[in-house]
Amino acid sequence: MAAEPGGGRAKGGRASGWPRPSTRVAGVIGDPIRHSLSPVLHNAAFAAAGLDWVYLAFHVSEGTVPAALSGMRALGIDGLSVTMPHKTAAAAAIDRVSPVGKKLGAINTVTRRGRQLLGDSTDGDGFLAALRHDEGWDPAGRDVVVLGSGGVARAVSLALAGAGAASIAIVGRRARMAKATAGLAGRFGRVAAIEEVSGADLIVNATPVGMAGIVNLHGSPAGRSLPFDLDPARLGSGQLVVDLIYTPAVTPLMEAARSRGAHAVSGLGMLIHQAALQFRLWTGEEAPLEVMSAAAVAALSHRA
Repeated sequence: MAAEPGGGRAKGGRASGWPRPSTRVAGVIGDPIRHSLSPVLHNAAFAAAGLDWVYLAFHVSEGTVPAALSGMRALGIDGLSVTMPHKTAAAAAIDRVSPVGKKLGAINTVTRRGRQLLGDSTDGDGFLAALRHDEGWDPAGRDVVVLGSGGVARAVSLALAGAGAASIAIVGRRARMAKATAGLAGRFGRVAAIEEVSGADLIVNATPVGMAGIVNLHGSPAGRSLPFDLDPARLGSGQLVVDLIYTPAVTPLMEAARSRGAHAVSGLGMLIHQAALQFRLWTGEEAPLEVMSAAAVAALSHRA
């Protein structure tokens, strides 16, 4: 397989005989991984762009990331998406990490250039692209509350600080993690209480609370509750609420926000835009966003 971006242009579509020995391979590693929408997004994009690439899902158990990345070199896999719980381990196991990846201590993208593996994080820029492209919303000068202090919260907070947000308040259950996440936003970041959502322009849920099948800290289905026992009365008109969950399509937080007059969207836009940035890193081409979006919506509809 070639080591440079692009190339592998499919001739005559994906008829019989595909994939071929020349077909370039990308994929996603995670645990669990069967639920991932990434193969749907990327394979739709490769087909629409006429690229002779295929994207696969690889189950990689915790503790085996270095071996998986060595396999990437040995097999000539050109690109990997990295999902939970491997983002930190992957950053420590590759040759070069982008400045953003270094700040986060985590990556979600690996690109092979010859024998070298390069790491980056497209989560933050994907979130900003979803805000700007899909919602027509600019975070510059806005007050933001981020619910959660894990890896996605860190990526979002760093990106929002770089985009000029006026303040970024972090609500987290673990004080140390919340402080570290707020620190990524520099002088714009601080640790806050859930009550501060009342004065926010943007509220981002970066916790799993509300996701289908997730159980909360008290042992009851998290899908029936709101993050940090948020009082919906604190939400209102003029606010944008982004729940980074995309299953179910409408989460309890989104329902609560809409009932109070706020505009609420899921994390599907971020998923699509961060994948589009990965596509560009691997192929050197712009991703077909509309095709990826349609494929994601169709897949989610089929799963419902």
